[in-house]
Amino acid sequence: MKVNHWSLPNGATCVVANMEDSTLTCIDFWCKGGSNYEKRNEEGMAHFLEHMIFKGSKNLKEGEFDLKIESLGGSSNAATGLDDVHYHVLVPPENIEEALNLLLELLLFPEIEQGAFEMEKEVVLEEISQYIDQPDEIIYMKLLKECCSPHRYSRPILGDEQTVKNIIPKQMKQFHKNHYVGKNCTLCVAGILPKEISSIINNSKLSKLEAIKDKKNLNKQITFNKGYKKESIPRLEGGRILKAWRLPPAKENLLILGAEIAATMLCEGRSSLIVKKLREEKRIIESIEIDLQILEEGGLIILDACCPLENLEIAEIEINKILTYSNKYIFDSKDLERAKKLVINNIYFGIELSNQIASNIGNQALWGRNESIEESIKEISYWTSKRLNKLIFPLFNPENAFTLIAEPENQI
Repeated sequence: MKVNHWSLPNGATCVVANMEDSTLTCIDFWCKGGSNYEKRNEEGMAHFLEHMIFKGSKNLKEGEFDLKIESLGGSSNAATGLDDVHYHVLVPPENIEEALNLLLELLLFPEIEQGAFEMEKEVVLEEISQYIDQPDEIIYMKLLKECCSPHRYSRPILGDEQTVKNIIPKQMKQFHKNHYVGKNCTLCVAGILPKEISSIINNSKLSKLEAIKDKKNLNKQITFNKGYKKESIPRLEGGRILKAWRLPPAKENLLILGAEIAATMLCEGRSSLIVKKLREEKRIIESIEIDLQILEEGGLIILDACCPLENLEIAEIEINKILTYSNKYIFDSKDLERAKKLVINNIYFGIELSNQIASNIGNQALWGRNESIEESIKEISYWTSKRLNKLIFPLFNPENAFTLIAEPENQI
């Protein structure tokens, strides 16, 4: 797969990947306009703007974009994250140019009309209401609030009811104007591409993005607070143990790969250390997983274990014992190779489709992390058991964690 990068005079980054066997081509637009860029009292703005962008532009009535994309045999979607937001369409290769023009028209010239704004605000508020009513989401947000405050990463992407209620169209238009500009945006196209794809992009509405100086670097490394807390959660079934540790920022790809290998050795599959000891042998937990939340200013390693309420105390003790033990234990080559193979497989599973490729390389290009997938896989070979012990397993030290113990509300 050949990948080409270039920049337009206004600073917008372009990247294309030719996938000869792809059925559909993906056009993916990325912007440094996630919730981390919201100012005080703007919480929820980035996500709300994502909604409003689909409500129409200067030249597209509400609903017209979706109808036209569907008539091309395509589909569209979007997602707002802590660091960035992206919008993508999947279309048959012969319709790339028309789909690109439609997407850019929608993204660069949103109408944000008062009537549609007020109606969509109710949709967003209902989404917030549903979100804060889910036990899993309550636990997760309590964990982030405790371990990341006062950093913006500690607050929900959706914002809260009050801040969203107070947002007005003028504010949103200014947020769009401030962030949807040349240096902050990347366009990625992956799939079967026409020979003139560079010319199509260069002459598209992407060139109309305003050219400004580099976006001011927030330069706010993630706040991380160690600690311990117990919480009672409405409608929670059973007990939960959550632990969070600081993870290096996304640009530290080698260390993140090491953390993925270590997490796999600890928690992925029946033969992994914690699963084997605590679920298969002692049977004191029901499930456990370790997830890496990879973020630009520093991410999180999050362990999440479920167990019967009566096993909560012993499960926490045993998890801490194993994590402490893993700092000293040298895993054998069989365990290491199993973990490496699973990590490599996950990488390959994540790049099978054009939208997965576009998401991967589009996000990398946005943040200047243009490391090829092949390079990432090669870097996995760097990790030996001794290097993991020296550089990675100390990240999982229980003493450096924030621990949240969650119990059903009626049991407290």
